[in-house]
Amino acid sequence: MNLNQISNTGMTSPRTVQRLIDRLVDRGITDDRVLSAMESVPRHLFVDASLKHLAYEDMSLPIGKRQTISQPFVVARMTQAVLDIPSVRSVLEIGTGSGYQAAILSHLVASVYSVERIHSLSWQARKQMRQLGIHNVKLKFGDGQEGWDEYAPFDVIMFTAATRRVPTALMEQLTDRGRIIVPRVSRAGQELVLMQRSDKGWKEEVVQPVVFVPVLTGTEY
Repeated sequence: MNLNQISNTGMTSPRTVQRLIDRLVDRGITDDRVLSAMESVPRHLFVDASLKHLAYEDMSLPIGKRQTISQPFVVARMTQAVLDIPSVRSVLEIGTGSGYQAAILSHLVASVYSVERIHSLSWQARKQMRQLGIHNVKLKFGDGQEGWDEYAPFDVIMFTAATRRVPTALMEQLTDRGRIIVPRVSRAGQELVLMQRSDKGWKEEVVQPVVFVPVLTGTEY
């Protein structure tokens, strides 16, 4: 099921969605695969009903429990970074939220695994995956900082919350030449960082300043 099957009028119309896609292109999103996925996934299903009129604005929105759905540009930029890796097949997402990022990734990689520490958000994400007929996303309720060892190793590990450091346990769940995409807390604020593993260790690239909710430990009902 895609956006055209969900709604064709008003705040979720194809014209409204195309305006968002045009903005992403203007801001430097160049991968047609990413743009196609962003166009296909109905973002308004992943936000609160009272905020659906803002679903296709390029802004983050609250989804409850002090969490947010990320700004579309940041989602697209992080997704584009995933596809920079040749033959990427599996992605582990730390922080499912309402499931929007995982739904985007489901159009682009064979297997998506996502862990969410807040039970109600994990349940909501499962509901949306079923509604959209997405079958290549596995969701887990648990502490994302522990990863998902059962399905490791992963080609990419993506954080959708900010952290000062990546736990060693997660690094060990990455393939030999895998990549970590993480909003990292620094003295200046937060930066989106790409960490690339190689035979010589880790290479890091700072992409841009970002603002994410913080990574928290444990689970919440």
